[in-house]
Amino acid sequence: MNEAFPNPAKNFCDTCAVRNRAICSELDNEEIVALNAIGQRKHLSAGEQLLWEGDEAVVVANVVEGMMKLSTSTIDGKEQILGLAFPSDFIGRPFGQSTPYTVEAMTDVLVCVFRRVDFDRFAREHPRLEHKLLERTLSELDRTRKWMLILGRMTAEQRVATFLLDLSSRFATADAGPTVPFGLQLSRGQIADVLGLTIETVSREFTKLKKAGVISLPNRREVAIEKREVLEDLAG
Repeated sequence: MNEAFPNPAKNFCDTCAVRNRAICSELDNEEIVALNAIGQRKHLSAGEQLLWEGDEAVVVANVVEGMMKLSTSTIDGKEQILGLAFPSDFIGRPFGQSTPYTVEAMTDVLVCVFRRVDFDRFAREHPRLEHKLLERTLSELDRTRKWMLILGRMTAEQRVATFLLDLSSRFATADAGPTVPFGLQLSRGQIADVLGLTIETVSREFTKLKKAGVISLPNRREVAIEKREVLEDLAG
């Protein structure tokens, strides 16, 4: 039994809601059992950190439920959000010695955690998982480039529109229609932090979109895109 994880949940991979989308999706049943044996489910409350920038890379994880933020500290001590991690996203630095960013739960979160050394060994022994890691790394690079564009070049309207489109694609389900509400999971203040805007600006942009009939807001934590093409035009 792994000393770091004394009581791993048995067969938690069998009931994993993101198994078909996570990095382990290409593994067969025997490999899944082996991966299950070195991992552990962990619950985090909103505001709780899993990884700290600059620390030794001790663990890696896969997000099962909830949303996390990846951030770094600027030279003047301010936080700069680098991106968000959603269900099925992989976080941490396999094969690395230090953690390049802080990872914090923005909502209550469920993650599947592995000791990095155990995961590195497993990945080397299972080429399909290693290939999946490469795919995820390239996707993360694309998302980082897009994030730089959002924060550096887009107007407030474009940032909010792009953010809503990204969320809708992340939380879309096979049976969900184009106007089915999806959960924001974030407060206006958190959205402002993510997009580099003020709370007032975020609220103003949401109000504008609602008045124009582009979105509807069943409540403060849900949104439905009513006119996707218009929102895509606004996002540029």
